[in-house]
Amino acid sequence: QVQLVESGGGLVQAGGSLRLSCAASGSIPRINAMGWYRQAPGKQRELVATITSDGTTNSADSVKGRFTISRGKNTVYLQMDSLTPEDTAVYYCNVATYQTGPYWGQGTQVTVSS
Repeated sequence: QVQLVESGGGLVQAGGSLRLSCAASGSIPRINAMGWYRQAPGKQRELVATITSDGTTNSADSVKGRFTISRGKNTVYLQMDSLTPEDTAVYYCNVATYQTGPYWGQGTQVTVSS
């Protein structure tokens, strides 16, 4: 079983920065991709950014140039700069393996005040 533990969320003023971390533990099959999704109140969950095992990244147009995704062996990070109130949401870590999953973290709240 795979467990995902997220950290780094919080309250920040517009224009500020936060760094989210997600660590995967347990019986982890070979990981294909890791990523971050977010869900704002009253909205559907949406992709923020993903990174594959070979380092290929993909991100939503709304965060391009502001958010940077990176990863270690079983960890994934999201550096968020120039935050705006529209970035307020619960951010979820996601791990896709070649054999099982996908797996989701419990979510971490990011609140950006104007």
